[in-house]
Amino acid sequence: MLHGRTALVTGAGRGIGRAIAERLAADGALVAVHYARDDAAAKDTVATIEAAGGRAFPVRAELGTDGDLDALFAGLDDGLRAHDAGPELDILVNNAGISPQGGPEDTAPETYDRVFAVNVRALFFLTQRALPRLRDGGRIINITTGATRIALPEKIAYAMSKGAVEVFTRTLAQHLGPRGITVNNVAPGIIDTDMNADWLRGDPDAWAHAAAYSAFNDVGRPEDVAAAVAFLARDDARWVTGTTLDATGGSRL
Repeated sequence: MLHGRTALVTGAGRGIGRAIAERLAADGALVAVHYARDDAAAKDTVATIEAAGGRAFPVRAELGTDGDLDALFAGLDDGLRAHDAGPELDILVNNAGISPQGGPEDTAPETYDRVFAVNVRALFFLTQRALPRLRDGGRIINITTGATRIALPEKIAYAMSKGAVEVFTRTLAQHLGPRGITVNNVAPGIIDTDMNADWLRGDPDAWAHAAAYSAFNDVGRPEDVAAAVAFLARDDARWVTGTTLDATGGSRL
């Protein structure tokens, strides 16, 4: 379905990003697996993709820091050349993000600034830099959150940053429509990832509480989000743009 196409997935060493990278590769895309610091996790993601017959390569860059995009695109171009691919992209998945705890009374300015630097500023300028190489008919998919629909005061800065991303998505979809490029969000709910392991897996009561958010009385898996991304990346989704695909499992309907 995605054979001959190239995808860049940010934050793809672990969790949801890894599942997205694996799914797009399984569907035939050459996948650039971006990550921030964990070399072992990124290499394992690439190795898993290759063992399944897919193609992928790692790209290291810590978003939200000086020189982040120069490092990312230099690594991207090195990886593309190594795979005899041109510089063009077909699919950009902006998944990388941070999600610190903090309510209205106790979110520190430095935490707020860091959240917006990674979740908004880096995403904006990474996308800006990718646009000249994104082929007409391409796909941009931004991973947001169910917390833009469901009020979670304990994650207010994170939710606000993702709200900004959703405005960016809608506006960019209008702007890129003439090129046939679709721009959409996928909004996960509570997902069983390593990031959530400490509080989610270690306490049956916590798992039950999290599951109760969903209409299915269950906790989502990274593969559930990856499936939504894979749909938006395909030709079948050519008439879907500027919207948010809710992948929260019907949380708090």
